[in-house]
Amino acid sequence: MTDPLLEAYRILRRPLLTEKGSAQIESRNAYTFEVPLASNKIQVRQAVERLYGVKVLSVQTVRRRGKVRRRGRAVGREPDWKKAIVRLRSGDRIEV
Repeated sequence: MTDPLLEAYRILRRPLLTEKGSAQIESRNAYTFEVPLASNKIQVRQAVERLYGVKVLSVQTVRRRGKVRRRGRAVGREPDWKKAIVRLRSGDRIEV
């Protein structure tokens, strides 16, 4: 069996701190995280509630395609990734 806390850390890779994300924290009480491509909304909800002790109202996920990058003639590609926007009930906060 795996430790539930360890599994929650595997689901939530890192918080995404952007200008748009900061505005969503203030206006909608919504936080953005990078998550694995194979994760689903239920896993993200459980991970946030377990790690931060807050109540999650909704989870929205977005799959992002990796960008094509060039270095001279060599062409490479960044990996695809997924982000989750987690909305909390009013009064709950996460320190990021």
